[in-house]
Amino acid sequence: MWKKYINSISKEYNFRDPAAESEITQIKDKLNVELPEKLLELFRETNGVFDSHDYPLIWSTERMIEENLFYRNDEEYKEIFMPFDHLLFFAPSGIGDLFGYRILNGHIQKEDIYVWNHEDDSRTWIASSLEEFIKGWINSEILI
Repeated sequence: MWKKYINSISKEYNFRDPAAESEITQIKDKLNVELPEKLLELFRETNGVFDSHDYPLIWSTERMIEENLFYRNDEEYKEIFMPFDHLLFFAPSGIGDLFGYRILNGHIQKEDIYVWNHEDDSRTWIASSLEEFIKGWINSEILI
């Protein structure tokens, strides 16, 4: 479903083999959050989505864990930014900002997508779903 959906928007993206269940489980174990259903479905179809230069539209599970742990645990960032524990990042913008879901009371309760601005530490709603985010970002309808 996800490969077909993304290819219907642009043929410029490449896909990986599906994420193993153990890789998906590591997200829950290491980041202490359940994946939203649509992102879970995407990872079961492809472990990340990448452009022709291998730049991610959606990170792999491994990169997702790595990046989220970095932002949550970096001592310098703890001094200059609000905590990151309430966000689950899944994609970079290419200019330092990150896209993610809001975690509230330990759960991702809505499909809404937010962007974290690395310059002013703002967290802004940009899309109501993963599909809307992917389409809007590929088509440059989402501007940050």
